[in-house]
Amino acid sequence: MDDITVAEALTAFEPWLEPTDAELDAIDAEMPLIMAEGDLLEARIATLDRTPSELDARRIRRARRRVLAARRELANLSAAVFVPPGGAA
Repeated sequence: MDDITVAEALTAFEPWLEPTDAELDAIDAEMPLIMAEGDLLEARIATLDRTPSELDARRIRRARRRVLAARRELANLSAAVFVPPGGAA
């Protein structure tokens, strides 16, 4: 069994495990969807231990609409960036 030091373990993956600029840009593009899904999750969690009131139901519906809108925007952004192989016909 090989013994390695803590410093070797911490620096073994340093340079090539960092996210690339393209990956960070993709995360930035998906951030509105991530935040909307977090809001929806919070709205659902708030109703786990009680019967949802009309206000709770409205909050969940609004959060669900925000998720759908964010997904639509992300899909439209992805479709605008995507160019099929061979170029446009």
